[in-house]
Amino acid sequence: MASHLVPAGTPTESATVFHTRIIDALGQDIADGVLPAGTRLTIEGLQQQFGVSRTVVRDCMRVLEAMNLIVPKRRIGLVVQGPERWNVYDARVIRWRLNGPGRADQFRSLTHLRRAVEPVAAALAARHASPAQRLRLLELGQDLRRLGEDGALEQFLGVDIEFHTLILEASGNEMFLALRGVIAEVLSGRTYQGLMPHNPKEHALRTHEQVASAISEGDPVTAESCMGSLLAEVSSAID
Repeated sequence: MASHLVPAGTPTESATVFHTRIIDALGQDIADGVLPAGTRLTIEGLQQQFGVSRTVVRDCMRVLEAMNLIVPKRRIGLVVQGPERWNVYDARVIRWRLNGPGRADQFRSLTHLRRAVEPVAAALAARHASPAQRLRLLELGQDLRRLGEDGALEQFLGVDIEFHTLILEASGNEMFLALRGVIAEVLSGRTYQGLMPHNPKEHALRTHEQVASAISEGDPVTAESCMGSLLAEVSSAID
């Protein structure tokens, strides 16, 4: 097991940050296979590893249990679960997987999900978006063009996340909107894993603008087609 000794926090360090460090350390080890399925963890062992109280360990374990990364078993302890049991839509699980050795497969799975959902969301947005949402999408499309041509990837990422999230919201489908964290993580992952070109390709900039324009004009067929084209390019880049 990798050593993730967490130094004692300063008086000003929040309990939330302290807990997050422990959760991230164990979650990453599970996602990476350092702690494979069937590994037995104990409260006492984790107390010693991280130098924290029993209460802190229990709080952190409840979070990992909610993600189905571990399961408590009577007289055995906490048992690490296999990937088939994980809550793979949890944003933190996605982040850990993108940071690990299986990042290529995770990017591929996420891109397949996006191709199944976002074109339909764009078509629905063309039908249901409010006037304010339509106008905002046009503005975001223009911002993506400007930032992409300037090579301002950090700012581009923030606008790109807002663009795709707004389409999910404007679709009027609450189940699509529930995927906003998933979309944000995969977009962030591409940038922070160095998989985005310094200047996004012309095709990506143009299709973002075309999606925004189609939604603004209430054209669901074009919106769906252009979003499909955008994500096909993403899929090709990932592959």
